[in-house]
Amino acid sequence: MVLVGLPGSGKSTVGREAARLLGAPFTDIDAVLIEQTGMAVADFFALRGEPEFRRLESAAMAWALDAPAQIIAPGGGWVAQEGNLQAASRHGVLLLYLSVAPLEAARRLAGDTSRPLLAGVDLETRMRELLAEREQWYRRAEVEVEAASTVETISGIVATKARLVGGW
Repeated sequence: MVLVGLPGSGKSTVGREAARLLGAPFTDIDAVLIEQTGMAVADFFALRGEPEFRRLESAAMAWALDAPAQIIAPGGGWVAQEGNLQAASRHGVLLLYLSVAPLEAARRLAGDTSRPLLAGVDLETRMRELLAEREQWYRRAEVEVEAASTVETISGIVATKARLVGGW
């Protein structure tokens, strides 16, 4: 299962808990890239740029998609990069969209300095922009879960959807 959605939608937090509920592995692609590059995502963006980050992100996702069934949390922009949805589809994984209002995503990310695309901007405005750019891609997921509740509630719903729709 691949979780998609805005930054702040809960992909990493919900993904980790849903994986625990399912007794499944969890892979946070940003964490994989930090380990591979030895740099924080923000530092990598500053030194090597977004195109190189997206290239490495796609490669890390290809590795994760080839691994046994797990819950994967890519970055919020992964889904909108050319070829990525097709790659996930070829592997037959369930895409689940964690939808959240831009205001809620901004509230959750207040004070987070680790996200380079959000540095030095009004978070709510930026979340609205990102949603306008990416929502068409997010909506291609087979399942959508409203992610405005508690981590426990959302994780339980995600685990249930994994069982009912994803065959876990």
